[in-house]
Amino acid sequence: MICRSIVVVSILLAFPAIAQPAAPTEGPVTCASPIAPDDTAKSLMQRYGKEAVMQDLSGAEGETYKGLVLFPKAKDQRLEVAFAEDKSKRVSGLMLHDTARTSKWNVSGITIGSSLSDVQKVNGRPFLVAGFEWDYGGFVTDWKGGALGRPMQGGCTVTVRFDRNAAAPKSLLGDGVKVLSDNATLLKWAPVVSEIGVNFPDK
Repeated sequence: MICRSIVVVSILLAFPAIAQPAAPTEGPVTCASPIAPDDTAKSLMQRYGKEAVMQDLSGAEGETYKGLVLFPKAKDQRLEVAFAEDKSKRVSGLMLHDTARTSKWNVSGITIGSSLSDVQKVNGRPFLVAGFEWDYGGFVTDWKGGALGRPMQGGCTVTVRFDRNAAAPKSLLGDGVKVLSDNATLLKWAPVVSEIGVNFPDK
């Protein structure tokens, strides 16, 4: 009887550990994984341990902000996490950057290094890209009614930026310039996805 009780207790103690899924280290990014809208800096640090580090991150126009980096030493796994401006440090979104040629993460099937045609295929139609070589250069400004312009399940929205480590043609340069993704000059220059953002809906 005592032996049976010990076995039952052992199983019950082990069960929560089995039921608790491991924190994702690669794969699809959704509104719930690897980061959820109700996550905070504290919950992410508890879940990812030493793989979650607070750092000063680069923002627009030379500004910096305090964010959290997941997998800071693995360039193809790195995720940058931003927080809402409140004391609870609630997550507001996450970002993939071109710290490596590609990433182990993907958003709706696109990832760092995806081509214009890759993204256009997922979107289902051509989209507008901002002119290059300024603070907001290369961002998609209008998905033109395509799939990537619609909120993901859970309400998250996606932002995508293109770039290439080479000077862009003059017709593609500057604020105020917008060009369709199937434009011949843009296709010939062949920029790739350099940044993907997943933005959580405001609460």
